[in-house]
Amino acid sequence: LDGDEFFIDLFFYNRLLQCFVLFEIKTAKLTHQDIGQLQMYVNYYDRYERQDYESPTIGVLLCADKNDAMVKITLPENNKTIIASKYQLYLPTEQQLIDEIKKEIDKFDHH
Repeated sequence: LDGDEFFIDLFFYNRLLQCFVLFEIKTAKLTHQDIGQLQMYVNYYDRYERQDYESPTIGVLLCADKNDAMVKITLPENNKTIIASKYQLYLPTEQQLIDEIKKEIDKFDHH
């Protein structure tokens, strides 16, 4: 961009959703600058690469740690295209997955 070079970590195209999916991987705690960097990539693909028939670009930020409040404040309230998630070095056990699903179901049952 105007002589500066930027590189996305991973770039995919989802055929079913018909959209670009961009991944940034951060090995330290997530910062608002990291979110801004990914937003720049998403904006670029939406403005210069995406065709009219394609869905908006999705950005996924995987990080070692994150502050949920900072993520919520940094992203627009109506955000649907940037996702920040903490990654784990090991897959959860089957029981941990079942427990997480039950917690999510309980959240919906109480609304």
